[in-house]
Amino acid sequence: MPVPSHLDPRLLRAFVAVAEDLHFTRAAHRLYVAQQALSRDVRRLERELGAELFVRSTRQVTLTADGARLLPYARRVLQAQDELLAAFGQVRPLLVDLNSPGLGTGRRVLHRARTLVPELELMARYESGLTWAAAEMVAGRLDASFGRFAGLAPALRAGLEQQPVRYEPMAVILPEDHPLAPLPEVPLAALAGETVYAGAGNDRTPEWTDLARRLFEGRGIAVAPPAPLAVGEEEFERLMAKTRHPVLAVTEFPAMPATVVRPLVDPVPLSPVSLVWRKGLVHPALGALRRAAGRVAAEEGWLRRPREGWIPADDADVMTP
Repeated sequence: MPVPSHLDPRLLRAFVAVAEDLHFTRAAHRLYVAQQALSRDVRRLERELGAELFVRSTRQVTLTADGARLLPYARRVLQAQDELLAAFGQVRPLLVDLNSPGLGTGRRVLHRARTLVPELELMARYESGLTWAAAEMVAGRLDASFGRFAGLAPALRAGLEQQPVRYEPMAVILPEDHPLAPLPEVPLAALAGETVYAGAGNDRTPEWTDLARRLFEGRGIAVAPPAPLAVGEEEFERLMAKTRHPVLAVTEFPAMPATVVRPLVDPVPLSPVSLVWRKGLVHPALGALRRAAGRVAAEEGWLRRPREGWIPADDADVMTP
């Protein structure tokens, strides 16, 4: 592979995006560019290197041997560029995933971080689950997220770091005419015989479904079978009205029409929330985000584990400072 005297980092960024997604349309979406422009940049890079980097067909895109050889070098160049720009004040936005609009933990931490560094830009993203966000972080397309770190696959955890933020009490969303809806709190035993939706089949949130299965095991509660992924509040409401399954959630889940949110008790199940970021990330706003997480957690008592709280042992290990 001949080495040119100069390479535009934009071309390397286009190559890395396609190499990680193996799909030009998705890569263009991640970079917020037109697919035609992305394809043009990749072709220009191939011409400058004198090498074919991808095998393209109507059904799939795969890396060639030269493409696979280039990928680790391209990633290192882009990481160095980000570090250089950060060192000299040309700072890109810190991309922070908040899982879903309306959820309180990540949003409150992000808002506090913005007050600590008003000169920097921290931008929210909504990837809907930590497993999906973790893959985006490892790939360099996202910087930080919130969620259940112990629920990630070991290969993903190896490329990430985490800071415990909150033991978040869990709840159940019920149709307002459900027999349990009049209760101010729902004992777990009262859900015996119910089928509860916990994101089964959603490849963005398997860490949440796994937590539900552990909680329901031995209690006579079934995890609802996979349902179509509902994107947006309106679609979520429609599917819930159709299936009428209770939905496992957290106590701060935003209210929806014709439903009620009831805390779960006896025991109180806890959703372990960590701030998670890419290992080796260099960005001046990351420190502010970590400080904000620590301060809000201390002020709100988020890391005080209730005596009657339930949490899997491996999650408890992760959440121990």
